[in-house]
Amino acid sequence: MVLPFFGKKPAPRVPDVAPEPVAQAPEPPELSTLDFSVGDPTRVLAHCAGQVEVQEIGGGSGIGAAYEEAAVLYANGSTVEAEALLNGVLDGDASHTGEGVWMMLLDLYRLTGQRQSFETRVLDYATRFERSPPPWLDLSSESGQATRPRQAPLVNLAGALSGQAASQFEQIGVIAKKSGSIRIDLGRLRSVDVTGCSQFRAVLRELAAERVKVSLLNCGALAEMLSGQVRPGQAEGRDMWLLQLELLQHLGEQERFEDLAVDYAITFEESPPSWEPRAEAQATTSAIVTHEVVMDLDAPAASKEFVLEGELTSASVEKIRQLAAQAANLQQLEVECAQLRRIDFVSAGTLFNILATLQAQGKQIVLRNVNAMVAALLRVMGVDQVAVVMLRG
Repeated sequence: MVLPFFGKKPAPRVPDVAPEPVAQAPEPPELSTLDFSVGDPTRVLAHCAGQVEVQEIGGGSGIGAAYEEAAVLYANGSTVEAEALLNGVLDGDASHTGEGVWMMLLDLYRLTGQRQSFETRVLDYATRFERSPPPWLDLSSESGQATRPRQAPLVNLAGALSGQAASQFEQIGVIAKKSGSIRIDLGRLRSVDVTGCSQFRAVLRELAAERVKVSLLNCGALAEMLSGQVRPGQAEGRDMWLLQLELLQHLGEQERFEDLAVDYAITFEESPPSWEPRAEAQATTSAIVTHEVVMDLDAPAASKEFVLEGELTSASVEKIRQLAAQAANLQQLEVECAQLRRIDFVSAGTLFNILATLQAQGKQIVLRNVNAMVAALLRVMGVDQVAVVMLRG
C-alpha cells in the first residue's frame, strides 16, 4: 500500500467577500536548496527543522504535528521519546486517531523487538479498526535471524549463454560486488556460444581481480555442452576451452581437467591454467539466502534494483548518492527498503535532493517495503512528492 495514512489537506473555503489584502509571509525555502550533507547532524537537525514546511493534515486518516515530531525523534535516535509520544497520543484519544499513528507505533515495537508491547497494542488496533492486524516481525538488529548464518546471493541463469546477455552479465557483477560473494547456478542453461563464454569469463576475471568469492553450482550440464563443441587440434573457441577447464575445477574432476589441459596445451601451444580445486559442499538449509533471482539470458534485462538497509546516518550518505549512479541509465528504479531500519534527518534531506533531481530527469523511483517510522519522516521531508513510497505489510 502507498502511504495510506497520508491524505491531502482539504481545499480552503472560498469566502463570499474578498478579504482585505494582508502582508504575505515569506515562503519557506525549497528543500532542494537546503544543505544536509555537512556539519554536525544534531546541529543541522535543529537548524533545518524550522525551515521545513509541514502541512498538518486533519481528519482520522491524517498525521498531525505530534506524529511528525515522533518521526523526527526516531530519525534522530530518540526511540524512547518517540515511543512515549505515540503512546501518549493513543492513550489520550485512540478512538479518533488515524491508522497511520497505530502503524507507526506497531512498527516501532517491531523495530525495537518489543513483542509483548506489540501484541498488547495489536489487540487494541484490531478492536479499533475491526480487521486483522499486521503480523509480528522482529525487525530489530538483535533479532534471532541476524545471528543465523547468511549465504551469498544466488543467481540462477536460464536460457542461452550467448552474446545477447551482456546486460545480465553486468548485473551479475553489480550483485556480486555489492555482497562480496555470489553463487551462480548454471543448471538451467540450454545452450552456449563462444561470445557468451567470453563475456561470462570476463565477469569471472573481473570478480577474481576484486577478490569477490564466486561459487558455480550445477556445472555438469554446461561442461558437457562445452565438451561437445571443443575439438583437439583445432585452435578455435579458446574461451570455450578455458570456461570448461574452470567448470571442471568447480566440479572437482581433476583427472578430466588434466586430460583437457593437455589437449589445450597441444591445440593452442600455450600453458593451460593450473588445477585449483573449487568444489564446495552444499549450503545448509538453516542459512539465510540474502538475495535470489532467476535471470533469463534470452530476455531483455529487467529493471535493476537498489537496496537501502540498516541505519542510514550522515556518516553513510554515500550509499544514498550511489542510488543516483544506479539510476543513470534507467527510467525506473525500484529501491528495496525492507531492511532499512532508520534514516536520520540529514540523510533524508540528501535522499530528497537526489530523488528530486531524478524526477526532474523524467525518472520514476519506487521505495518499496518502507517501515511506518521511516515513511513518516519521508512524508515530513517531502520525499513522497518526488518518489513513490510503499509501506511494508
